[in-house]
Amino acid sequence: MKILLLINDAPYGSEKAYNALRLVMALQKDHADTALHVFLMADAVAGAVSNQTTPQGYYNIERMFKAVIAKGAQVKVCSTCCDARGLRALPLIEGIEISTMDQLAQWVIDCDRILVF
Repeated sequence: MKILLLINDAPYGSEKAYNALRLVMALQKDHADTALHVFLMADAVAGAVSNQTTPQGYYNIERMFKAVIAKGAQVKVCSTCCDARGLRALPLIEGIEISTMDQLAQWVIDCDRILVF
């Protein structure tokens, strides 16, 4: 099975990105044969920026992305959304790629399930 998780909300301030990544981790743990794709759009693209620092005891989206990527999830970010927020020149978390709507469209066609956060 292939699952696409589309994340739209900022990495901090709401828990949508956090909960999406928790779901990816649970799927990777219990359903290792599932192909997982994560596409970040709108304010969620900020979660792909490297060198995030959060208070002790607070979740860290960068660490979560690194963990899901290490277990095989593919993560891409919308290039238009990055450009609109001035993020194109900033370093991204290793394994995350800037991508396009064409790639997202292909994932939509290829995936069995699509979840939107």
